[in-house]
Amino acid sequence: MKSLTEYLWFDTEHKREMVHITDTIKNIVDKSEVQEGFVLVSAMHITAAVYVNDHESGLIQDIWEWLEGLAPFRDDYKHHQTGEDNGDAHLKNLIMHHQVILPITEGDLDLGPWQRVFYAEFDGGRRKRVVVKVLGE
Repeated sequence: MKSLTEYLWFDTEHKREMVHITDTIKNIVDKSEVQEGFVLVSAMHITAAVYVNDHESGLIQDIWEWLEGLAPFRDDYKHHQTGEDNGDAHLKNLIMHHQVILPITEGDLDLGPWQRVFYAEFDGGRRKRVVVKVLGE
């Protein structure tokens, strides 16, 4: 079995941001030379997420509005009593989840016609990383 591990580093310009990373993941899969297997893409921070969906600006705005409706930024989270101010970012991570596992078929990332991979930042302003682990034959 072959394996390859790489780390992606993010220092987003904004506190909340969606970063399209499909091409980067495809390049890592290519580098691995795995023909049949899987790639794990996992945010290593509890205020960020990785997800798969359409790369369309209206949908991305809808996702932001949906997340804000479910876990709005506000001052009264109990988490803030510890000196933090990012309670909503932790909740948004739970909604979107921190990782995805994607299939590799015939040496290529095997996504549906509109599926793209994104890194979602909910509490930017410091450097964060994502682990990409490719496994297979």
